[in-house]
Amino acid sequence: MNSKNNIFIPENPVSSFLFSNTRSAIIWLFIRVYVGYSWLTAGWGKVQSDAWTGDNAGAALEGFVKGALAKSQDTADVAGWYATFLENNVLPNAKLFSFVVAYGEILVGLGLIFGLLTGIAAFFGAFMNVSFLFAGTLSTNPILFILATWLVLAWKVAGWYGLDRWALPLLGTPWHRKKE
Repeated sequence: MNSKNNIFIPENPVSSFLFSNTRSAIIWLFIRVYVGYSWLTAGWGKVQSDAWTGDNAGAALEGFVKGALAKSQDTADVAGWYATFLENNVLPNAKLFSFVVAYGEILVGLGLIFGLLTGIAAFFGAFMNVSFLFAGTLSTNPILFILATWLVLAWKVAGWYGLDRWALPLLGTPWHRKKE
């Protein structure tokens, strides 16, 4: 495509500061650590629980899914398509999903706390928040989802005070790979 046909729309100063300027990294550090700590403590509690990852693994998740399925019939808190997914995919594999949830929460928490692959960790945290919201559970999920979404948008600077400061230049980005 000819560059004459490209239209450049400059970024507004607020989003430029928040999402592209390392001076905003201190803001993201506090948000990142708060969200990461929330995930880490939730995951750690599950890993320590017999009903999540112990001898009785899957029992807690099975109870959670059955509660969501009941909500789908009693109220409109759980959409029919999601109830079908839970009933046909998660419930028969509750033990596997139990481990995935517990250790996934720990990995998201550690990634955010240490600022390593911050955007990716925040994305998977937001994905879990949405999954819990679809299952009819509010709790802290709405605020964590919003903060995780902002962290995804701020991925370039959110890990500046963390391991991303060194990892991202080494890994490169899809549009700017490190030259060998």
